[in-house]
Amino acid sequence: MAQQQPLPSEITPPEIWHRRKVIMAGLGAGLSLTALSAKSADAPIDYPGPDWLQPAIAGHQADPGSRDALTPYDVATRYNNFYEFGTDKSDPAKNAQDFVTDPWRVTVSGAANNIGEFDLEAIIRGLALEERITRFRCVEAWSMVLPFIGVPLSKVLSQFDPTGDAKYVAFETLVDPEQMPGQRSRFSTIQWPYQEGLRMDEAMHDLCFLAVGMYGQALPPQNGAPVRLVVPWKYGFKSIKSIVSIRFSETQPATAWNQIQPQEYGFYSNVNPQVSHPRWSQASERVLTGSLFPKRQDTLMFNGYADEVASLYAGMDLKANF
Repeated sequence: MAQQQPLPSEITPPEIWHRRKVIMAGLGAGLSLTALSAKSADAPIDYPGPDWLQPAIAGHQADPGSRDALTPYDVATRYNNFYEFGTDKSDPAKNAQDFVTDPWRVTVSGAANNIGEFDLEAIIRGLALEERITRFRCVEAWSMVLPFIGVPLSKVLSQFDPTGDAKYVAFETLVDPEQMPGQRSRFSTIQWPYQEGLRMDEAMHDLCFLAVGMYGQALPPQNGAPVRLVVPWKYGFKSIKSIVSIRFSETQPATAWNQIQPQEYGFYSNVNPQVSHPRWSQASERVLTGSLFPKRQDTLMFNGYADEVASLYAGMDLKANF
């Protein structure tokens, strides 16, 4: 299925891409001088990832979309929600740099014929990596455009041969308080492990992506190394990071934010400008560019992927099933 690319009116203005030369010509108005400068001394370091992944990353199929679409690398790696490493947007970049992600094992359980514990390398080996320039919309009403590298989730799930009883697939993030200071905070409201889930038809959709890299390299720790979910038509908290468990289920699984505030965070969490969060509107979003004055733009239904995914929810009341 051809992926719908962000329109020029919807994407982040061009700027730094993976620490390469800043292209001065043609930049949109409103970018700050700070955003155009070289990376600061305390910026996150390049993250090479495990040795086994490097050849696959180097040989990945590039997305033919415009590089000008990308959110600045600095913004994408320094402004993160990853509560395992702290609740402030800058905490993950500061606290995750020594996060050990190799070796990495994923437990597969539930309604499937091939279950057990698997090395991530064994799961990814043999699958051709591809890049997708993807819209990313946070429930907090900010947005980015990010170049993830990985594989369609369907290709990974098919390896485990789910049975006809598998109606949902659930995911869990690593629990390791020694490495993840947010998990040992007594002020945390999340019941660890962080949990997320999808219906099987959502999970098997071509746009649903399992990412192991971004910006031409392995995923940085603060962005969910070594493996994370990317579901571009849903709010960002559905795209669970640092996955260690995949479970095929007959029943709808519990999800982290829904457990905390069910009236605010539903199971589906589709991007929908017509359904407000109880505490703010979802009709528009701040586009993060590195500028001191981010522009606002209208939020698109299903984050701009309605042509591809609206049929998944035919006949559903999207206000009741938010």
